[in-house]
Amino acid sequence: MRCVIARFPFELTKSGVLESMKGVKPEPATGESVIIGRRHYPVKQVGQVITRQDRRDFSAAEVFRAMARLGFTCRPLPAAAPVDTPDPLQRASAMLGTPVSV
Repeated sequence: MRCVIARFPFELTKSGVLESMKGVKPEPATGESVIIGRRHYPVKQVGQVITRQDRRDFSAAEVFRAMARLGFTCRPLPAAAPVDTPDPLQRASAMLGTPVSV
């Protein structure tokens, strides 16, 4: 499959990506990730290995799209944990300075 990453055309295949990533130890994935084989790789690490370019030269979205089109499972950025917002009774109790007994 032909794709453009960092303004350069690449001819990528699923087997070629698998071969390129063989023996590469995955870094801790804190953002978007790609599952290659049984391992979770950060998208930027995969892009660096398959393009041999610096990670600053391409965006994670470019590699994410290419890997998804090749059929790899891609995980988006994890959602932030929901903020625990107090209900009106808890808010009023906090303003009065008395504990809520529910």
